[in-house]
Amino acid sequence: MASRGSILITGGAGYIGSHCAKAVAEAGFVPVVYDNLSTGHRNFVQWGPLVIGDVADHDRITATVREHDALAVMHFAAFSAVGESVADPQKYYSNNVAGTLGLLRGMREAGCDRLVFSSTGAVYGNAGRDPIPESAAGPTVNPYGRSKFMIEQMLADYRAAYRFNSVCLRYFNACGADASGTIGELRDPETHLIPRALMALLGHVPDFAIFGEDYETPDGTAVRDYIHVDDLASAHIAALELLLKGDAGGVFNLGTGTGYSVREVLDAIRAETGEAVPCVVRERRAGDPPILVADPSKSESGLGFKASRSDLGHIIRSAWAWHQKAHPRRR
Repeated sequence: MASRGSILITGGAGYIGSHCAKAVAEAGFVPVVYDNLSTGHRNFVQWGPLVIGDVADHDRITATVREHDALAVMHFAAFSAVGESVADPQKYYSNNVAGTLGLLRGMREAGCDRLVFSSTGAVYGNAGRDPIPESAAGPTVNPYGRSKFMIEQMLADYRAAYRFNSVCLRYFNACGADASGTIGELRDPETHLIPRALMALLGHVPDFAIFGEDYETPDGTAVRDYIHVDDLASAHIAALELLLKGDAGGVFNLGTGTGYSVREVLDAIRAETGEAVPCVVRERRAGDPPILVADPSKSESGLGFKASRSDLGHIIRSAWAWHQKAHPRRR
């Protein structure tokens, strides 16, 4: 089958980017991964070429878009640890915001005007609503969320001034792994709940902790909306198709509309693995809101997307299979 064209994927050697690269290939496009490999993995690039570069390097972006005649860009390259962003905000604004400006400049110089942007539910801060609609964004409560919200506002300005069309996808908690077992979550250090808990079971995390048990939630622990990475990848294809049809784009939540507390997730892990995660309770982390649950109705109507693989049991089973392979048990 003839290729439908190339899609440039920044950060495509990372966790979500690599899953989306696979989905792009399955949709008939050539995924061209653009990554500096600072946190990504060369062996995660399996479905198209790899270009090593930084998004802030607009000259290299321009040359890459032109060389591959990219129809659109999917932008994943960003730092994403909430706690680190509070401790080192300069790192987040320099990489996430300034880096995106370099990307946008390079795209415009190369004549590419379609972008699917990896945003986040962190733009909602302490929204105080459950579920949260897109209109509830801001004020954010940590530099990571602020950096992503700034980029969303930049893209709105680019749309108005340059007819530069974009879709901003606000992920809630991405999790799970590809069914093939070839790609999954692989970070050092790992900060996300599900992979960190599974790594604790396998002996790779000696200090697994619940951060805060005094939130105003049913069991005192923070509540989040968990969406399988394969569902996220499907949503990116829907967003890409929307832009290729000439739509101006917009902002969409990617979640399920159902929240689970930290303790509920740990109970589900015990049910799936037969093992209890050893843990301690510590104080809340700075920048963590008590509840983040998506209202997914706009993505259902505007993108034609609805999560179908995000049952918590399925998420944990796929992640457990991946982590047993990636992190063999330490005796």
